[in-house]
Amino acid sequence: MGDTGAADLTAVMAVAKEVGQNLNGYKIVVTKSTVPVGTNERVEQVIKENAQAGMDFDVVSNPEFLREGAAIEDMRNTNRTVVGTKSARALNMMRELYKGFNAPFVECDLRSAEMIKYASNALLATKISFINEIGQLCERAGANVQVVAEGVGLDKRIGRAFLNATGVGYGGSCFPKDVAALYKTSTDQAYDFKLLRSVMEVNELQKFNFMKKITKAMGENLSGCTIGVLGLAFKNDTDDIRESGAIKMIRMIRGYGAELRVYDPAAMENTKKVFGHDQIYYANDMYDAIKDVDALCIFTEWGNFKLLDLTKTKQLMKGNLIFDARNLLDQKAVESSGFVYIAVGKRTNGYTEDGDIVSTAILKNGR
Repeated sequence: MGDTGAADLTAVMAVAKEVGQNLNGYKIVVTKSTVPVGTNERVEQVIKENAQAGMDFDVVSNPEFLREGAAIEDMRNTNRTVVGTKSARALNMMRELYKGFNAPFVECDLRSAEMIKYASNALLATKISFINEIGQLCERAGANVQVVAEGVGLDKRIGRAFLNATGVGYGGSCFPKDVAALYKTSTDQAYDFKLLRSVMEVNELQKFNFMKKITKAMGENLSGCTIGVLGLAFKNDTDDIRESGAIKMIRMIRGYGAELRVYDPAAMENTKKVFGHDQIYYANDMYDAIKDVDALCIFTEWGNFKLLDLTKTKQLMKGNLIFDARNLLDQKAVESSGFVYIAVGKRTNGYTEDGDIVSTAILKNGR
């Protein structure tokens, strides 16, 4: 993805050229990756330009809908199979390929198949940004975003998935890239997709607003402070730190002068490649990460973090501040253990009244 949000199709077109050069009979060329609308038509043209005259082939858009860490489960229990093509021959062969899967089979043109994938990811990202905005209102109005999300999600028209408020926003290799690419597609068509623009802004501001919680509790100058961090990957059950909100938060915390002790069950090596050891100690386990720290931040929703022994944590920490960007811990248990608890979208014993919210200007001007 470039600075403008446009998808980089260099590799896709290189493969298309190679396919064309090596065609030796009828083939179906299937694109599984998320690609902008119109890409498969370009793929078809590149193959045709590089193939021998008269060589027969068809292009199919068959986007995948797999989550990192759950690919096999999602493949076995897919909600739908999308196949876009202009060829009846290719369509029949794709039907045969997927006949063992008990899921709706969506037949469409190439461009609609490409758009389905982008629209799906953009809508999920929109749900995340929406519940994060609801969380901002909940804090100010005295409501609890977790309770609100549960009540809203029970409506079958809405669903509970992707309604977990988070102080670090969405990340990973898909949502940020795909939302930006879909917005770029809209501007290429001389249309300003205002909702998507807001989704992206909210996602970036969420991290700045969580950093504001930290500095309000600890001060603007964090030099001499040590902060423990649990969670580095963009989500649990993966070592992927691409566009991880945790990584962006670490950059901000270091910028305020703090030292960090960090731990993640899977993403330590990838994080070392990004930061090295400057201001960062890579802990052996989650308790090693909180030893003698002034505050603890939870950035990724790993299941074992929920099992944090609060008595042991209290003994190990120097300070008593816990910043829970995932609402992972039990509020009553944390507060009754003597911690000052600051979470997302709900009033806690660490909450301070503040009607201000970081504005979109910070995205241009910095902190």
